[in-house]
Amino acid sequence: MSYVLGVPPYANVAPLYRFLEGGWPLRQGVPAELNRLVLSGEVGLSLVSSYFYLEHQEELGLLPDFSVAVLGRVYSVNLFHKGNLADLQRVALTTESATSVALLQLLLRERGIAPSYQRAEGALELLETYDGVLLIGDRAIQAYAQLLPSLPETPHALPTRFGEVEVVDLSMLWFARTRLPFVFAVWAYRKENPPPLGLVQALRRARRQGLARLGEVAEGEARRLGVHPALMEHYLWNFRYHLEEPDRLGLAAFAETLGLPFAPRYYPQ
Repeated sequence: MSYVLGVPPYANVAPLYRFLEGGWPLRQGVPAELNRLVLSGEVGLSLVSSYFYLEHQEELGLLPDFSVAVLGRVYSVNLFHKGNLADLQRVALTTESATSVALLQLLLRERGIAPSYQRAEGALELLETYDGVLLIGDRAIQAYAQLLPSLPETPHALPTRFGEVEVVDLSMLWFARTRLPFVFAVWAYRKENPPPLGLVQALRRARRQGLARLGEVAEGEARRLGVHPALMEHYLWNFRYHLEEPDRLGLAAFAETLGLPFAPRYYPQ
């Protein structure tokens, strides 16, 4: 029972563990921290960023049926910027995730855009100093909700331009490029220390409950973050949590752009 589970404290992973039973110990941290902890063995099984997994797949095993992925807009991996995208000069980067940074740099580089990048803590106030700021997770969805004057009746009407500030959804740019989902995170563990079958089964049951009771999860996360429950519900039902074949193809495509193989060693099903 001492096998520790690592989870980022983000709304988009709440459906995966909100209803986890069995008393499994949890360790919360941003993706950059959890990546380090699973590699050191301080955490047994953790949600890790896809970029980190691909870099360390020789050392890591992978749950074959879990992911945090999106086909199209994700709403919480956003470049907030002023002016034209092509004119970006200085961009502040989140310190929470290497995957989002690598994806942003790839997508801008392919457009011939080469700003200077700097790690910085903060949110939209960074736009007073930088041309753009990359935010992820709860901070990104809160920043977007802060800009949104009212909630439209349909998510198709959610705007991406707010006065001089434009919101560029990196997952949407990836979809336009590949027509594939983008996998932001996977459950991984050191190959020599696989999770107990009981934990994997408990996670599968928790996910079923989380998705069956998504409205309840969304209400709780909306209260926690101070955003509209309908926005949170749309945000959560957008995610792909099962690492299905389209997601695996998306992960393989991301690996190819990084010049890395994709040769996962899956946990026995």
